[in-house]
Amino acid sequence: MSVPAADPGARSGVLAGVSFVAGVAGAMALADLPYPRPGADPAQVKRYFTENAGPARLSVAGQAVSALALARFTASVARLAGRSGRGSRALQAAAVAGGGLAAASLATAAGLAAALTTDPDRPEADAAALARRAFVAGGPVHTAAFGVLVGALGLAGMRTGELPRPLAVAGLASAAASLASPLYFLAEPAGWLIPAGRFSGLVVGGIAGARLGRRPR
Repeated sequence: MSVPAADPGARSGVLAGVSFVAGVAGAMALADLPYPRPGADPAQVKRYFTENAGPARLSVAGQAVSALALARFTASVARLAGRSGRGSRALQAAAVAGGGLAAASLATAAGLAAALTTDPDRPEADAAALARRAFVAGGPVHTAAFGVLVGALGLAGMRTGELPRPLAVAGLASAAASLASPLYFLAEPAGWLIPAGRFSGLVVGGIAGARLGRRPR
């Protein structure tokens, strides 16, 4: 059985994680105020985006780059899924659907957050509503869709043997947390599933992307 050629584009999985984390970390380091949590007072939301427009835009830039990288990484995951044997078409479809929605929802969240930094005269209630939509798009919606992509990656990597089994299993575990993140809408404490699924998935995607990208021809 021949060894599949390296997929340099798979390294976009590394970029997706690095850009997102860099944007968030940079914004946290530069901002004078903590990022408003979901459900924060409208005045607090407006104040953060008005007085910390620069740091907020840095986070937006990180999200935008991450969304683009995810779109490219989705193609590599779909390619891997296509080599997974029986049921490969369904797995490919899941990867494309999950990755496409993950990229689109993250880009939407970035656009909404960027809009929050552009109008200091926006009413507090409108700012809070906009921030809520950004959270929904970039939080539960993005994380659940990202979970489908990471789950497809883990399952395809396990079936093909092209990823180490521990990494594939970690991808499936991360996907389970991500797919459960919409439980936030039913029970707020479930919100911890959003960062748990997102960041673990970015780690898995980064490692998998690096491996798939450097595989010898």
